[in-house]
Amino acid sequence: MDEFDSLSHSKWECKYHIVFIPKCRRKTLYDQLRPHLGEVFRKLAKQKESTIEEGHLMPDHVHMLISIPPKYAVSQVVGFIKGQSAIHLARVYGEKRRNFVGQHFWARGYFVSTVGRDEEMIREYIRNQEQEDQRLEQMNLRR
Repeated sequence: MDEFDSLSHSKWECKYHIVFIPKCRRKTLYDQLRPHLGEVFRKLAKQKESTIEEGHLMPDHVHMLISIPPKYAVSQVVGFIKGQSAIHLARVYGEKRRNFVGQHFWARGYFVSTVGRDEEMIREYIRNQEQEDQRLEQMNLRR
């Protein structure tokens, strides 16, 4: 946790909590593709010298804790991951599914928060997100 990464002239620890959604929160299509996305995201992050340290693919959104070197902007890395993963999904699964929107798979925008010294709390939050969503859904059903 207190270990820093390094580039040729700097030591750094830049971690971010990122959340983004498929267009229209398309659960049915996204559920079928979820098993393949984790590895795709990790490979794409590696191309930008970034590391996905924790991640959880929910039925209608993605949570990840990602470490990004300071030489890259967060928007650049997230845009790259979303864009390239959409292209990959369109090429691999696009012809099999009629209503696949291809390169417009992800909705515009994302949520980002710096992690800082709360890393363990963010990791726990990401791990338990599915149970928390189910608990909140149950509370809403009782109203």
